[in-house]
Amino acid sequence: MIRKAKPKDIHRIKQITGACAQHMIAQGIFQWNEHYPDLAVLTRDVQNESVYVYEQEGTIIGSVMFSMTMDDFYEDIPWLTPHAKQLYVHRLAVHPDQQRKGVARKLMDFGEQLAREHQCVSVRLDTFSRNPRNNRFYQARNYQRVGEVFFAQKSPHPFFCYEKVLV
Repeated sequence: MIRKAKPKDIHRIKQITGACAQHMIAQGIFQWNEHYPDLAVLTRDVQNESVYVYEQEGTIIGSVMFSMTMDDFYEDIPWLTPHAKQLYVHRLAVHPDQQRKGVARKLMDFGEQLAREHQCVSVRLDTFSRNPRNNRFYQARNYQRVGEVFFAQKSPHPFFCYEKVLV
């Protein structure tokens, strides 16, 4: 079941993102760490009612943040569609013990449907260039790579920006 996150879910979401960070680091993928995403970011997202969780048998095993607001660091990206109504995807996480079971796919299906319901023209996101699994995942979903952004505090390597046109 996918539902909006509640304040009581914040610590479980942090556990999941922390487990994902450790799992990626063990694979040599330095996309997230013990500092990001931090509790303050996750709390703000939940308070803004922009986080959705995937719950299975009463346990949250995945989460994602959806936003209709474009962050400033995306300003110079040559997006496929003019800035209008887009849905932005951030911090998609599935607990490592539950990965490869279709949870991320279901969360993205949900997000794309949410975007259609809000008459968005596209869905946009970024993912770490050194995370081949994530890049294949989005490419398989017909997202097109359109540019890259750098987050110096996270990595010297770029994050690839992707967009999927819905209309």
